[in-house]
Amino acid sequence: MNNPKKKLSLGVIRETKDPPDKRVPLPPVQCRRLVDRYEQLDIVVQPSDNRCFSDDEYREAGIPLQEDLSGCDVMMGVKEVRTDSLIAGKTYLFFSHTAKEQPYNRGLLEAVVRKGIRLVDYEYLTDTNQVRVVAFGRWAGVVGAYNGIRAFGLRSDRFDLKPAHACYDLNELKAELNRADPGTTRICVTGGGRVAGGATGVLDAAGILQVEPEAFLEKTYKHPVYTRLDPWHYTRRNDGSAFDFGHFMTHPEMYENAFLPYAMQTNLFMACHFWDPRAPVMLTRRDLAGGKVPISIIADISCDIDGPIASTIRASTIAEPLYGYDPETGKETGPFDTGSITVMAVDNLPGELPRDASEDFGAALVEQVIPELLGIKDTGMLDRASITMDGKLTDRYSYLTDFLEGRS
Repeated sequence: MNNPKKKLSLGVIRETKDPPDKRVPLPPVQCRRLVDRYEQLDIVVQPSDNRCFSDDEYREAGIPLQEDLSGCDVMMGVKEVRTDSLIAGKTYLFFSHTAKEQPYNRGLLEAVVRKGIRLVDYEYLTDTNQVRVVAFGRWAGVVGAYNGIRAFGLRSDRFDLKPAHACYDLNELKAELNRADPGTTRICVTGGGRVAGGATGVLDAAGILQVEPEAFLEKTYKHPVYTRLDPWHYTRRNDGSAFDFGHFMTHPEMYENAFLPYAMQTNLFMACHFWDPRAPVMLTRRDLAGGKVPISIIADISCDIDGPIASTIRASTIAEPLYGYDPETGKETGPFDTGSITVMAVDNLPGELPRDASEDFGAALVEQVIPELLGIKDTGMLDRASITMDGKLTDRYSYLTDFLEGRS
Protein backbone atom coordinates (compact mmCIF):
# COMPACT_ATOMS: atom_id res chain seq x y z
CA MET A 1 0.00 0.00 0.00
CA ASN A 2 1.39 3.41 -0.98
CA ASN A 3 1.51 6.09 1.64
CA PRO A 4 -1.47 8.39 1.14
CA LYS A 5 -0.54 11.80 -0.23
CA LYS A 6 -3.98 13.33 -0.52
CA LYS A 7 -7.60 12.19 -0.47
CA LEU A 8 -9.16 12.14 -3.90
CA SER A 9 -12.67 11.40 -5.11
CA LEU A 10 -12.79 10.46 -8.79
CA GLY A 11 -15.98 10.40 -10.83
CA VAL A 12 -16.30 8.37 -14.03
CA ILE A 13 -18.78 10.44 -16.01
CA ARG A 14 -21.43 9.36 -18.50
CA GLU A 15 -20.53 10.09 -22.13
CA THR A 16 -22.70 12.94 -23.39
CA LYS A 17 -21.41 13.51 -26.92
CA ASP A 18 -23.90 12.62 -29.65
CA PRO A 19 -23.66 9.97 -30.97
CA PRO A 20 -22.62 8.54 -27.59
CA ASP A 21 -19.36 6.63 -27.24
CA LYS A 22 -19.36 3.21 -25.60
CA ARG A 23 -15.79 3.42 -24.28
CA VAL A 24 -14.86 4.08 -20.66
CA PRO A 25 -11.65 5.52 -19.18
CA LEU A 26 -11.58 2.90 -16.41
CA PRO A 27 -13.27 -0.53 -16.72
CA PRO A 28 -14.76 -2.09 -13.57
CA VAL A 29 -11.85 -4.42 -12.78
CA GLN A 30 -9.37 -1.56 -12.98
CA CYS A 31 -11.53 0.61 -10.72
CA ARG A 32 -11.52 -2.20 -8.17
CA ARG A 33 -7.76 -2.58 -8.36
CA LEU A 34 -7.27 1.14 -7.85
CA VAL A 35 -9.43 1.47 -4.73
CA ASP A 36 -7.78 -1.65 -3.30
CA ARG A 37 -4.33 -0.25 -4.01
CA TYR A 38 -4.91 3.31 -2.78
CA GLU A 39 -6.84 3.82 0.43
CA GLN A 40 -6.94 7.56 -0.24
CA LEU A 41 -8.85 7.08 -3.51
CA ASP A 42 -12.63 6.84 -3.92
CA ILE A 43 -14.22 6.11 -7.30
CA VAL A 44 -17.85 6.77 -8.17
CA VAL A 45 -19.44 5.97 -11.52
CA GLN A 46 -22.31 7.87 -13.10
CA PRO A 47 -24.94 5.42 -14.42
CA SER A 48 -25.17 4.90 -18.17
CA ASP A 49 -27.18 2.65 -20.46
CA ASN A 50 -24.67 2.98 -23.28
CA ARG A 51 -21.31 1.83 -21.93
CA CYS A 52 -19.56 -1.31 -23.17
CA PHE A 53 -19.31 -2.22 -19.47
CA SER A 54 -22.73 -2.26 -17.82
CA ASP A 55 -23.71 -0.62 -14.56
CA ASP A 56 -24.09 -4.12 -13.13
CA GLU A 57 -20.47 -4.92 -13.95
CA TYR A 58 -19.37 -1.92 -11.90
CA ARG A 59 -21.69 -2.91 -9.06
CA GLU A 60 -20.33 -6.46 -9.11
CA ALA A 61 -16.84 -5.00 -8.78
CA GLY A 62 -18.00 -3.09 -5.68
CA ILE A 63 -17.86 0.35 -7.32
CA PRO A 64 -20.72 2.66 -6.28
CA LEU A 65 -22.93 4.31 -8.88
CA GLN A 66 -24.65 7.65 -8.39
CA GLU A 67 -26.11 10.34 -10.62
CA ASP A 68 -24.78 13.35 -8.73
CA LEU A 69 -21.00 13.64 -9.01
CA SER A 70 -20.73 17.15 -7.61
CA GLY A 71 -18.90 15.78 -4.58
CA CYS A 72 -16.05 14.43 -6.72
CA ASP A 73 -12.78 16.30 -7.15
CA VAL A 74 -11.86 14.90 -10.57
CA MET A 75 -14.12 13.93 -13.46
CA MET A 76 -12.89 11.42 -16.01
CA GLY A 77 -14.54 10.64 -19.34
CA VAL A 78 -13.49 9.87 -22.90
CA LYS A 79 -14.93 12.26 -25.49
CA GLU A 80 -15.98 15.91 -25.30
CA VAL A 81 -18.41 16.74 -22.49
CA ARG A 82 -21.66 18.55 -23.27
CA THR A 83 -21.34 22.06 -21.89
CA ASP A 84 -24.51 21.90 -19.79
CA SER A 85 -23.10 18.81 -18.05
CA LEU A 86 -19.90 20.51 -16.89
CA ILE A 87 -19.64 21.14 -13.15
CA ALA A 88 -17.90 24.40 -12.28
CA GLY A 89 -14.60 24.38 -10.43
CA LYS A 90 -13.75 20.74 -11.05
CA THR A 91 -10.83 19.03 -12.79
CA TYR A 92 -11.83 17.17 -15.95
CA LEU A 93 -9.87 14.68 -18.01
CA PHE A 94 -11.13 13.90 -21.52
CA PHE A 95 -10.23 14.36 -25.17
CA SER A 96 -11.34 17.94 -25.74
CA HIS A 97 -10.20 18.44 -29.35
CA THR A 98 -9.64 22.13 -28.71
CA ALA A 99 -5.84 22.62 -28.72
CA LYS A 100 -5.64 22.66 -32.54
CA GLU A 101 -8.28 25.41 -32.67
CA GLN A 102 -11.01 23.04 -33.81
CA PRO A 103 -13.85 25.48 -34.55
CA TYR A 104 -16.60 23.02 -33.64
CA ASN A 105 -15.33 22.95 -30.03
CA ARG A 106 -14.79 26.66 -29.40
CA GLY A 107 -17.99 26.71 -27.35
CA LEU A 108 -16.69 23.89 -25.20
CA LEU A 109 -13.46 25.76 -24.48
CA GLU A 110 -15.42 28.92 -23.68
CA ALA A 111 -17.61 26.99 -21.22
CA VAL A 112 -14.61 25.36 -19.54
CA VAL A 113 -12.98 28.74 -18.98
CA ARG A 114 -16.21 30.38 -17.86
CA LYS A 115 -16.82 27.65 -15.29
CA GLY A 116 -13.31 27.77 -13.88
CA ILE A 117 -12.57 24.17 -14.83
CA ARG A 118 -9.11 22.67 -15.01
CA LEU A 119 -9.14 20.85 -18.34
CA VAL A 120 -6.54 18.10 -18.63
CA ASP A 121 -6.52 16.76 -22.17
CA TYR A 122 -5.46 13.12 -22.55
CA GLU A 123 -3.80 13.90 -25.86
CA TYR A 124 -1.16 16.00 -24.10
CA LEU A 125 -0.34 13.72 -21.17
CA THR A 126 3.32 12.99 -21.82
CA ASP A 127 6.30 11.62 -19.94
CA THR A 128 9.51 13.56 -19.43
CA ASN A 129 10.62 12.56 -22.95
CA GLN A 130 7.44 14.11 -24.39
CA VAL A 131 6.05 10.68 -25.31
CA ARG A 132 2.29 10.27 -24.89
CA VAL A 133 1.37 7.97 -22.04
CA VAL A 134 -2.31 7.28 -22.74
CA ALA A 135 -3.94 6.90 -26.13
CA PHE A 136 -6.47 4.93 -28.11
CA GLY A 137 -4.26 5.21 -31.19
CA ARG A 138 -3.48 1.53 -31.59
CA TRP A 139 -7.18 0.71 -31.63
CA ALA A 140 -7.90 3.44 -34.15
CA GLY A 141 -5.34 1.76 -36.38
CA VAL A 142 -6.77 -1.70 -35.80
CA VAL A 143 -10.35 -0.73 -36.61
CA GLY A 144 -9.43 1.72 -39.38
CA ALA A 145 -7.37 -0.87 -41.24
CA TYR A 146 -10.12 -3.44 -40.84
CA ASN A 147 -12.65 -0.93 -42.16
CA GLY A 148 -10.37 -0.23 -45.11
CA ILE A 149 -10.17 -3.93 -45.97
CA ARG A 150 -13.92 -4.26 -45.52
CA ALA A 151 -14.45 -1.28 -47.86
CA PHE A 152 -12.26 -2.99 -50.46
CA GLY A 153 -14.38 -6.12 -50.23
CA LEU A 154 -17.62 -4.18 -50.63
CA ARG A 155 -16.35 -2.00 -53.46
CA SER A 156 -14.88 -4.91 -55.42
CA ASP A 157 -17.74 -7.27 -54.52
CA ARG A 158 -15.12 -9.87 -53.55
CA PHE A 159 -16.15 -10.39 -49.91
CA ASP A 160 -18.38 -8.91 -47.21
CA LEU A 161 -16.98 -8.73 -43.68
CA LYS A 162 -19.20 -7.89 -40.72
CA PRO A 163 -18.73 -4.35 -39.37
CA ALA A 164 -16.05 -4.00 -36.71
CA HIS A 165 -18.61 -2.86 -34.15
CA ALA A 166 -20.49 -6.14 -34.67
CA CYS A 167 -17.41 -8.06 -33.50
CA TYR A 168 -17.34 -8.81 -29.78
CA ASP A 169 -13.60 -8.27 -29.48
CA LEU A 170 -10.30 -8.31 -31.33
CA ASN A 171 -10.26 -12.09 -31.60
CA GLU A 172 -13.55 -12.13 -33.49
CA LEU A 173 -12.36 -9.30 -35.72
CA LYS A 174 -9.24 -11.26 -36.63
CA ALA A 175 -11.34 -14.34 -37.33
CA GLU A 176 -13.39 -12.27 -39.80
CA LEU A 177 -10.21 -11.36 -41.65
CA ASN A 178 -9.81 -15.00 -42.61
CA ARG A 179 -12.69 -14.47 -45.05
CA ALA A 180 -11.00 -11.55 -46.81
CA ASP A 181 -9.61 -11.99 -50.32
CA PRO A 182 -7.62 -8.83 -51.13
CA GLY A 183 -6.57 -10.05 -54.58
CA THR A 184 -3.53 -8.10 -55.77
CA THR A 185 -4.39 -4.81 -54.10
CA ARG A 186 -1.53 -2.52 -53.11
CA ILE A 187 -1.85 -0.77 -49.76
CA CYS A 188 0.13 2.20 -48.49
CA VAL A 189 0.22 3.07 -44.76
CA THR A 190 1.65 6.39 -43.57
CA GLY A 191 2.93 6.92 -40.05
CA GLY A 192 5.12 5.16 -37.53
CA GLY A 193 3.35 5.46 -34.19
CA ARG A 194 0.64 3.57 -32.34
CA VAL A 195 -1.96 4.12 -35.04
CA ALA A 196 0.21 2.74 -37.81
CA GLY A 197 1.25 -0.14 -35.56
CA GLY A 198 -2.37 -1.11 -35.05
CA ALA A 199 -3.05 -0.90 -38.78
CA THR A 200 -0.05 -2.96 -39.84
CA GLY A 201 -0.93 -5.58 -37.22
CA VAL A 202 -4.30 -6.06 -38.94
CA LEU A 203 -2.70 -6.23 -42.37
CA ASP A 204 -0.29 -8.86 -41.08
CA ALA A 205 -3.20 -10.80 -39.55
CA ALA A 206 -4.90 -10.69 -42.96
CA GLY A 207 -1.86 -12.36 -44.51
CA ILE A 208 -0.85 -9.31 -46.56
CA LEU A 209 2.91 -9.13 -47.18
CA GLN A 210 4.84 -6.05 -46.13
CA VAL A 211 7.43 -4.75 -48.60
CA GLU A 212 9.97 -1.96 -48.31
CA PRO A 213 9.03 1.46 -49.75
CA GLU A 214 11.63 1.17 -52.53
CA ALA A 215 10.27 -2.22 -53.62
CA PHE A 216 6.73 -0.85 -53.50
CA LEU A 217 7.74 1.81 -56.01
CA GLU A 218 9.70 -0.46 -58.32
CA LYS A 219 8.13 -3.93 -58.33
CA THR A 220 4.87 -5.58 -59.33
CA TYR A 221 3.32 -8.43 -57.36
CA LYS A 222 0.83 -11.23 -57.99
CA HIS A 223 -0.44 -11.04 -54.40
CA PRO A 224 -1.55 -8.25 -52.05
CA VAL A 225 1.21 -6.14 -50.49
CA TYR A 226 1.53 -3.15 -48.22
CA THR A 227 4.28 -0.70 -47.39
CA ARG A 228 4.61 1.70 -44.49
CA LEU A 229 6.01 5.18 -44.97
CA ASP A 230 7.72 7.45 -42.46
CA PRO A 231 7.89 11.25 -42.85
CA TRP A 232 11.26 10.99 -44.63
CA HIS A 233 9.53 8.99 -47.34
CA TYR A 234 6.51 11.22 -47.94
CA THR A 235 8.10 14.65 -47.34
CA ARG A 236 11.41 16.35 -48.20
CA ARG A 237 13.18 19.57 -47.24
CA ASN A 238 12.16 22.35 -49.57
CA ASP A 239 15.71 23.75 -49.52
CA GLY A 240 17.24 20.46 -50.65
CA SER A 241 18.89 19.67 -47.30
CA ALA A 242 18.90 16.18 -45.84
CA PHE A 243 15.81 15.14 -43.90
CA ASP A 244 16.09 15.63 -40.15
CA PHE A 245 13.22 14.26 -38.06
CA GLY A 246 13.71 16.66 -35.15
CA HIS A 247 13.80 19.59 -37.55
CA PHE A 248 10.69 18.28 -39.31
CA MET A 249 8.78 18.12 -36.04
CA THR A 250 9.80 21.67 -35.16
CA HIS A 251 9.58 23.26 -38.61
CA PRO A 252 7.18 21.22 -40.76
CA GLU A 253 6.50 24.31 -42.87
CA MET A 254 10.01 23.90 -44.32
CA TYR A 255 9.06 20.61 -45.99
CA GLU A 256 7.20 19.75 -49.17
CA ASN A 257 5.10 16.82 -50.31
CA ALA A 258 6.92 13.75 -51.69
CA PHE A 259 3.99 11.32 -51.48
CA LEU A 260 2.80 11.31 -55.09
CA PRO A 261 5.21 8.63 -56.38
CA TYR A 262 3.80 6.26 -53.75
CA ALA A 263 0.23 7.34 -54.48
CA MET A 264 0.77 6.38 -58.11
CA GLN A 265 1.44 2.79 -56.97
CA THR A 266 -1.40 2.57 -54.43
CA ASN A 267 -4.96 1.24 -54.59
CA LEU A 268 -5.86 1.50 -50.89
CA PHE A 269 -4.35 4.33 -48.82
CA MET A 270 -4.42 4.09 -45.02
CA ALA A 271 -3.49 7.45 -43.47
CA CYS A 272 -2.19 6.86 -39.95
CA HIS A 273 0.25 9.75 -39.59
CA PHE A 274 0.07 12.76 -37.30
CA TRP A 275 -0.41 15.90 -39.34
CA ASP A 276 0.62 19.38 -38.28
CA PRO A 277 -1.37 22.11 -40.09
CA ARG A 278 1.97 23.70 -41.00
CA ALA A 279 3.09 20.52 -42.77
CA PRO A 280 2.59 19.92 -46.51
CA VAL A 281 -0.64 18.41 -47.76
CA MET A 282 -0.44 14.92 -49.26
CA LEU A 283 -3.26 14.64 -51.80
CA THR A 284 -4.82 17.79 -53.20
CA ARG A 285 -8.03 17.93 -55.20
CA ARG A 286 -5.88 18.51 -58.27
CA ASP A 287 -3.84 15.39 -57.50
CA LEU A 288 -6.96 13.26 -57.29
CA ALA A 289 -8.70 14.71 -60.35
CA GLY A 290 -8.28 13.24 -63.81
CA GLY A 291 -7.89 9.62 -62.81
CA LYS A 292 -4.09 9.76 -62.71
CA VAL A 293 -3.81 8.37 -59.18
CA PRO A 294 -5.10 4.76 -58.94
CA ILE A 295 -6.25 5.10 -55.31
CA SER A 296 -9.89 4.03 -55.11
CA ILE A 297 -10.20 3.73 -51.32
CA ILE A 298 -8.85 6.07 -48.65
CA ALA A 299 -9.08 4.98 -45.04
CA ASP A 300 -8.26 8.29 -43.34
CA ILE A 301 -7.65 6.91 -39.88
CA SER A 302 -6.14 10.20 -38.72
CA CYS A 303 -9.31 11.96 -39.93
CA ASP A 304 -8.05 15.52 -40.44
CA ILE A 305 -11.00 17.29 -42.02
CA ASP A 306 -9.96 19.85 -44.66
CA GLY A 307 -6.42 18.74 -43.94
CA PRO A 308 -3.74 16.84 -45.86
CA ILE A 309 -6.13 14.69 -47.92
CA ALA A 310 -8.65 16.50 -50.11
CA SER A 311 -11.18 13.67 -50.06
CA THR A 312 -11.70 13.92 -46.29
CA ILE A 313 -14.48 16.48 -46.49
CA ARG A 314 -16.24 15.31 -43.33
CA ALA A 315 -16.05 12.71 -40.60
CA SER A 316 -18.13 9.58 -41.07
CA THR A 317 -19.80 7.56 -38.35
CA ILE A 318 -19.64 4.05 -36.94
CA ALA A 319 -23.14 3.45 -38.26
CA GLU A 320 -22.32 4.84 -41.74
CA PRO A 321 -18.52 4.61 -42.05
CA LEU A 322 -18.19 5.09 -45.81
CA TYR A 323 -18.98 7.88 -48.24
CA GLY A 324 -17.85 8.73 -51.74
CA TYR A 325 -15.75 11.62 -53.04
CA ASP A 326 -16.01 12.83 -56.61
CA PRO A 327 -12.45 13.83 -57.55
CA GLU A 328 -13.68 16.05 -60.39
CA THR A 329 -16.18 18.14 -58.43
CA GLY A 330 -14.84 17.75 -54.90
CA LYS A 331 -18.35 16.84 -53.76
CA GLU A 332 -19.67 13.93 -51.75
CA THR A 333 -21.25 10.98 -53.57
CA GLY A 334 -22.44 7.51 -52.72
CA PRO A 335 -19.59 5.38 -51.37
CA PHE A 336 -19.33 3.18 -54.48
CA ASP A 337 -20.53 5.50 -57.24
CA THR A 338 -18.74 5.17 -60.56
CA GLY A 339 -15.68 7.40 -60.67
CA SER A 340 -15.78 8.12 -56.95
CA ILE A 341 -13.17 7.43 -54.29
CA THR A 342 -14.49 5.49 -51.29
CA VAL A 343 -13.64 7.33 -48.07
CA MET A 344 -13.58 5.92 -44.55
CA ALA A 345 -13.13 8.77 -42.06
CA VAL A 346 -14.67 7.66 -38.77
CA ASP A 347 -13.40 9.96 -36.02
CA ASN A 348 -13.99 7.60 -33.08
CA LEU A 349 -12.73 4.31 -34.48
CA PRO A 350 -11.71 2.75 -31.14
CA GLY A 351 -15.39 2.94 -30.18
CA GLU A 352 -15.98 -0.02 -32.51
CA LEU A 353 -13.97 -2.32 -30.22
CA PRO A 354 -14.79 -0.54 -26.97
CA ARG A 355 -14.02 -3.26 -24.43
CA ASP A 356 -10.53 -4.02 -25.75
CA ALA A 357 -9.75 -0.33 -26.28
CA SER A 358 -10.99 0.68 -22.82
CA GLU A 359 -8.99 -2.01 -21.06
CA ASP A 360 -5.80 -0.95 -22.83
CA PHE A 361 -6.42 2.74 -22.18
CA GLY A 362 -7.39 2.18 -18.54
CA ALA A 363 -4.25 0.16 -17.86
CA ALA A 364 -2.14 3.15 -18.93
CA LEU A 365 -4.19 5.50 -16.73
CA VAL A 366 -3.74 3.18 -13.75
CA GLU A 367 0.04 3.04 -14.06
CA GLN A 368 0.88 6.48 -15.42
CA VAL A 369 -1.78 9.05 -14.51
CA ILE A 370 -3.55 8.06 -11.31
CA PRO A 371 -0.32 8.30 -9.24
CA GLU A 372 0.10 11.86 -10.56
CA LEU A 373 -3.47 12.76 -9.61
CA LEU A 374 -2.87 11.39 -6.11
CA GLY A 375 0.38 13.30 -5.68
CA ILE A 376 2.39 10.11 -5.31
CA LYS A 377 4.40 11.17 -8.35
CA ASP A 378 4.86 14.60 -9.89
CA THR A 379 6.65 14.67 -13.23
CA GLY A 380 4.78 17.76 -14.43
CA MET A 381 2.60 15.54 -16.60
CA LEU A 382 -0.68 17.07 -15.47
CA ASP A 383 0.59 20.61 -15.86
CA ARG A 384 1.79 19.91 -19.40
CA ALA A 385 -1.66 18.63 -20.34
CA SER A 386 -3.70 21.33 -18.58
CA ILE A 387 -5.21 23.59 -21.22
CA THR A 388 -7.15 25.71 -18.72
CA MET A 389 -7.01 26.43 -15.00
CA ASP A 390 -8.65 28.94 -12.68
CA GLY A 391 -10.81 30.48 -15.38
CA LYS A 392 -8.10 31.09 -17.99
CA LEU A 393 -5.79 29.41 -20.46
CA THR A 394 -2.53 28.14 -19.03
CA ASP A 395 0.71 29.66 -20.32
CA ARG A 396 1.50 26.62 -22.47
CA TYR A 397 -1.83 27.00 -24.30
CA SER A 398 -2.03 30.80 -24.35
CA TYR A 399 -1.68 30.64 -28.14
CA LEU A 400 -5.39 29.72 -28.11
CA THR A 401 -6.37 33.20 -26.87
CA ASP A 402 -7.50 34.54 -30.25
CA PHE A 403 -9.36 31.30 -30.97
CA LEU A 404 -11.06 31.38 -27.60
CA GLU A 405 -12.14 34.98 -28.07
CA GLY A 406 -13.39 34.38 -31.61
CA ARG A 407 -10.66 36.36 -33.39
CA SER A 408 -9.29 33.43 -35.42
